[in-house]
Amino acid sequence: MSILIIDDEAGLRRSLCAYLEDRDFDVLEAANGREGLEMLERHVQSIEAVIVDLNMPVMDGYSFIQEAVQRTRELPLIVLSGVGIVEDALRAVRLGAWDFITKPLHSFEILDHTLDKALEKARLIRENRAYQTNLEQLVRQRTAELELTRRQVMQRLSRAAEYKDNETGRHVVRVGEISALLGRAVGLPEIHCEMLHECAPLHDVGKIGIPDDILLKPGKFTEAEWKVMQLHCMFGCEILGPLTSKDEAHQICIDSRQALTLSDNELLGLSRALALFHHERWDGKGYPFGLAGEAIPIEARVVAVVDVFDALSSDRPYKRAFPEEKCHQIIREGAGTQFDSQVVEAFFRHTGDIWAIRERWKD
Repeated sequence: MSILIIDDEAGLRRSLCAYLEDRDFDVLEAANGREGLEMLERHVQSIEAVIVDLNMPVMDGYSFIQEAVQRTRELPLIVLSGVGIVEDALRAVRLGAWDFITKPLHSFEILDHTLDKALEKARLIRENRAYQTNLEQLVRQRTAELELTRRQVMQRLSRAAEYKDNETGRHVVRVGEISALLGRAVGLPEIHCEMLHECAPLHDVGKIGIPDDILLKPGKFTEAEWKVMQLHCMFGCEILGPLTSKDEAHQICIDSRQALTLSDNELLGLSRALALFHHERWDGKGYPFGLAGEAIPIEARVVAVVDVFDALSSDRPYKRAFPEEKCHQIIREGAGTQFDSQVVEAFFRHTGDIWAIRERWKD
């Protein structure tokens, strides 16, 4: 590493160079601020401190300090000058100098002390910056790991619902993929579409709470069984609700406004809304609240269409998959009653992509 000496007095430069070389420093010289800047540009990676005079021709020390600070703010700049003393020292420090030594230099011990102090400060600054950088990297890494863990927990939770519901993992993959596609088609921001991709697979997680004799029944539900089956929306919301207590989660989920406005994790909030509202209908005849029109979150309106489409186009214990034409007919007939017409229109603008997703992730 090198020390750059900038002074128009050749004899002083030689004396300083000889002394610092005896201390095992590499030394660079310049006769004025302009030469000093050129030297700094060429050797910026190796220069660890600058000793600069103030009163010099071509470019004085003040101008050099201003320019040098713009290039590298952590480079120790030590002024060695005899003009004006206090006033000039203050001006130089305001511009970015680290310390000030007066001429004539009667003892090299003063130079040793000032230079060592500046180099130590620079070392501490570098170490602190490296520590902060490493800390920030560690925080980013840990945050990414937490985010990955959270997403994996959500994915495994959706898989748990699949085991309960006798469906394949590809059903939830299709729901996530197609929901994200339709989200983009209706103009949702990309970040919302990415969240839909993650959260839509959890829309039926509440089926974990439905008894097997009802959930897996191949025939038609009785009225009492249907009422129990409808509870899966509430159960899903509660599973994804606050962890403080089951009662608090239930109180939040029986209030549609509170369920939507609960401030917690964004992914959990969207997953909770999808679980709770994906069986609401555009005409207000859905469940569990009978919400209508735009009172239903747009993401839930998207998942409602996707969920029905995937059910229609898939084999179930109680039915065979419908052909493409029949699936399209049922979706189209639901526009404006069961479904948001805007979402249905988006669906039919992208049927090719949607069926491609079905084929790619077929059971």
